[in-house]
Amino acid sequence: MTTASASRTAGRASTAALLLAAAVLTACAPQDAGTSGTAAASGAAPSTAADCAKGALATHTAGTLTIGTDKPAYAPWFSDDKPSNGQGFESAVAYAVADRLGYPKDKVGWTVSPFDKAFAPGAKDFDFDINQVSINDDRRKSVDFSSGYYAVRQAVVALKGSKAASAKSLADLKGVKLGAQVGSTSLAAVTGQIKPSVQPAVFDSNDLAKTALKNGQIDALVLDLPTAFYVTGAEVTDARVVGQLQNTGGATEQFGLVLDKGSALTGCVTRAVDALRADGTLARLEKQWLSDAVAAPVLS
Repeated sequence: MTTASASRTAGRASTAALLLAAAVLTACAPQDAGTSGTAAASGAAPSTAADCAKGALATHTAGTLTIGTDKPAYAPWFSDDKPSNGQGFESAVAYAVADRLGYPKDKVGWTVSPFDKAFAPGAKDFDFDINQVSINDDRRKSVDFSSGYYAVRQAVVALKGSKAASAKSLADLKGVKLGAQVGSTSLAAVTGQIKPSVQPAVFDSNDLAKTALKNGQIDALVLDLPTAFYVTGAEVTDARVVGQLQNTGGATEQFGLVLDKGSALTGCVTRAVDALRADGTLARLEKQWLSDAVAAPVLS
């Protein structure tokens, strides 16, 4: 979890530098065709083409598709903290989904939805949210999900020269003061997979967590792998990606689009995501915006 305000002014130049510094993310987090279909969409009834009439869905605002995400909107998922510019992986995916649903860019609106509020119980002010939210059964109790649009692993970031930076295994991280964002799968990985002997620090945002890392309040930070490479390449340049956490079995962790519980759009949005996976669009956008990050050893 899923899923940078100080560096936003660095803009596309910083993102370009990151993309040149990384190498072959597809090998680390490939698109998983096995997650397609409405089975990943919170059990929603399959939608037919007739149900998903392009540009005529029962959206939150008639004639407009409203998409939610957090603010700041972090790179490499977004660019320049502007979800509406179509730059960054998730912005590009959002517009690709919108286009499949029959909503061109001028018929798409954006609204701010804090990360942990997106999947909290209650009515939503978006048609779907895109914000590095991992699909899991607990969240499905409160919201619907599309099928997965990105397969992800978590990674550990530490300041260069620190004890945490030299970790070679999960055991080496047991006595480390770790930090992660509240409600994230990064935090779940800390408590469920690393299981440190020191109580981890929990932050309302990754910005606060990164500041804590810079200030030495935590020894290491857990983030999704692409964000970890962006952080070390463009924001906390005296830090390094220590390694990535291996899949502990079962289904691969997937980011999904978040919809209101029981939304009439869930099946249609899932059909759109599945079509983008099938025609190679998701893989192309992943290569374009997330590039490569193979240089992270697996910590076991």
